[in-house]
Amino acid sequence: MTPPREPLFLARQTYRRRRVADAARLLPVIGAMLFLIPILAAGSGDGATTARGGIYVFVVWAGLIVVTATLSRPLSRRESEADADPKETRP
Repeated sequence: MTPPREPLFLARQTYRRRRVADAARLLPVIGAMLFLIPILAAGSGDGATTARGGIYVFVVWAGLIVVTATLSRPLSRRESEADADPKETRP
């Protein structure tokens, strides 16, 4: 019989950092999809105007900037803390 395996444990800080990094990687895909919505709405003929589309694109663009800034803070802070702590190893 083989001894039971110990459960895999990930440190909470490492786990959160990886999830934030995953969100940062997914953000360009979400942004591209959001930018395509006015193009799809223009073909539907429901009265979507160029002005509405322009405002929508600007709001999405500003929102992406805010979300990117929000996600970049924890990533840069934790990276500098990891550099200061020689015990922590990075994958």
